[in-house]
Amino acid sequence: MPVRLRIFSLNCWGIRYLSKHCAQRYCMIGDLLSKEQHDVALLQEVWSEKDFLFLKKKLSSTHPHAHYFKSGFFGSGLAVFSKHRIHDVFLYKYTLNGYPYMAHHGDWFGGKAVGKILLNISGLTVHVFITHLHAEYCREQDSYLPHRVVQAWELQNFIRHTSAGADVVILGGDLNMHPTDLGMRLLQSYTGLKDCFHETASFDGCEQGFTHLTDNPFTNKQELLPFGGGIRIDYVFFKGSERAAVSCESLSTTKGSVAGQPFPYSDHEALSSELVLYPVEEGKGDSKQEKDCTAGKLSELVNIVTEARTEVKVGLHGAERMRYTAARTGIMGLALLLLELAIAAVPCFALGTEQPFPKASFYLLGALCFAILFSTILLYIFYGMQVKALQGAEDQMRLAVGSLQERLKGFPKGTYEGHSQKEPDSREPDD
Repeated sequence: MPVRLRIFSLNCWGIRYLSKHCAQRYCMIGDLLSKEQHDVALLQEVWSEKDFLFLKKKLSSTHPHAHYFKSGFFGSGLAVFSKHRIHDVFLYKYTLNGYPYMAHHGDWFGGKAVGKILLNISGLTVHVFITHLHAEYCREQDSYLPHRVVQAWELQNFIRHTSAGADVVILGGDLNMHPTDLGMRLLQSYTGLKDCFHETASFDGCEQGFTHLTDNPFTNKQELLPFGGGIRIDYVFFKGSERAAVSCESLSTTKGSVAGQPFPYSDHEALSSELVLYPVEEGKGDSKQEKDCTAGKLSELVNIVTEARTEVKVGLHGAERMRYTAARTGIMGLALLLLELAIAAVPCFALGTEQPFPKASFYLLGALCFAILFSTILLYIFYGMQVKALQGAEDQMRLAVGSLQERLKGFPKGTYEGHSQKEPDSREPDD
């Protein structure tokens, strides 16, 4: 007997006191969820736990089970509401998540992560993942690209290693990546997840599935003008198993304005997908097809991981350079502080008449030298952690490429000659 599962996903843009009409929009989102009664609602950027509790109370009759994932200084912003009992939860915080001194972007303080809940629906074990990756603020000079690639790498690893016993896997959230971006190709190629937008039998929504529209009143139009009407960066993915086949019957998005309201739900559009789960006899489900992995797919995956290694190396060179700069600046600050202390000690040993000592200037300069020294120590520690995280990701990718190439040797050479394998690029970032 087929089982229908309706999934809702929305980046709520819920920054208290900063996001426009935040309280009113949460009321609108709560009303929408109460009316539509999705099985699972995946919300991102619910930065205040008070707002989560407001929604939890409002949805207590339609979605009695809820969980808020706590991480970072402000929280992960991830919240899940479910009709079905949540049997287990887990949160994995990404090792790389921007820079603390880029306070106006705020990603570092948010503690970006991937959350997982476990549901049992009609005898099927369903693993639902929710995430929100680092934002892309400038596509031409994207200093966060290595971070987002590492996040995508960690996301696919987390999904693969924690969903081995799942009958159905679902991922939803704001991935902040275009459909053809490196991180997206890495995620889908490794996990076998299917994009609802491409798999759906029926679509009703914005042009090309856009979820971040240029004409949204909350959107910075200058950032989206190069892309025309908007971009697609919010997704719902799914995958079946040997015990269950999964298809996407319909996918819809909100279309900017809300009837009877002066503004939309958020600066992003909401996704609503209807999945159909078909319990099948063991051995006849989706994963059997995935096991029949062709040499061409393996070769393509080698190229994708190699490309990811290249981007990680670019980020690694940049982090090493910044760590060196921090160390050099710190040494200069220490030298200035020691020189100032030496100058201050001269009057103590001088003979003759006492000379006036400029205490105000001394204290001001001393405070400046100490601030420089303290700041550079913190930056050195921070970039040291960045270097270790990037090195760890690059090592994992190197081992993965070696394993994939070893698997390729089991295929006749002619089956993958058309897929040339890339060598890791040793290019360094521009200064």
